[in-house]
Amino acid sequence: MSETAVPQPGELVVVTGMTGAGRSTAAKELEDLGFFVVDNLPPALVRDVVRLVDDSRGVSQPIAVVTDVRSGSFFEALHANRQQQVHGRPATLVFLEASDDVLVRRQEAVRRPHPLQGTGRLVDGLARERKVMASVRGDADLVIDTTNLNVHQLTRRIAERFGSAQAMRLKVTVISFGFKYGIPVDADFVGDMRFLPNPHWVPELRPHDGRDEDVSSYVMRQPGATEFLDGYLPVLEIAARGYLNEGKRFMTIGIGCTGGKHRSVAMSEEVARRLRERGHDTRAVHRDLGRE
Repeated sequence: MSETAVPQPGELVVVTGMTGAGRSTAAKELEDLGFFVVDNLPPALVRDVVRLVDDSRGVSQPIAVVTDVRSGSFFEALHANRQQQVHGRPATLVFLEASDDVLVRRQEAVRRPHPLQGTGRLVDGLARERKVMASVRGDADLVIDTTNLNVHQLTRRIAERFGSAQAMRLKVTVISFGFKYGIPVDADFVGDMRFLPNPHWVPELRPHDGRDEDVSSYVMRQPGATEFLDGYLPVLEIAARGYLNEGKRFMTIGIGCTGGKHRSVAMSEEVARRLRERGHDTRAVHRDLGRE
């Protein structure tokens, strides 16, 4: 009799660093990688959050906590408990930093005061923050200098360290729809299948939809169907590589026909199948089925 596998504890990542160094960008990337992310959490609640996630999502769910200079007491607790971990979870402390001139430009661009600035200048706040955070930086498991990194380069660094192979795959949604009901507002690409003959006018096919083998075969046999696929998939592949390079892991493709029942459904299923064959995490969704 086989034993039931015991889920391994997920990682607890604590993201901190200088104000303006990219904590929000790192948090968004960790969320895209599947982490349960909590921003600006009071330090005293970290263990409670871990306990709640353990109970609701399981111990394998990775967690990221984003905190700043105002939470200094937590770093002492994290350092003291590093050997014991946090509720059995391996903890990683990430420190983001950048040069003062870059931090000043970033803060001025968003027109926000530094949390330690008080009535002084922005550079005074930065100086106080560096002094407070010096020991934290020394304890960090991973220090990332974002001085010369743009948003996409920072997300790539986070993904390289914390992303699993599954999490780093492009997640594609292929939505079939009817033009008479409107184009999906979240579609990154839109394909129009109204150039193909409509199975609606074939009496034996009319009651069925594009998921039916007879309807799908009819659509794919039409002149231009295969040529469309052979030309469209390489375009989507180019875009997919670009999305991943830019740190974007979600793509939505709309495939439309008149009513969203036959041609768009059959073609969406085929596009999704081919994208899965190319290694992308792809699902087909049929928005307008049943509306006719």
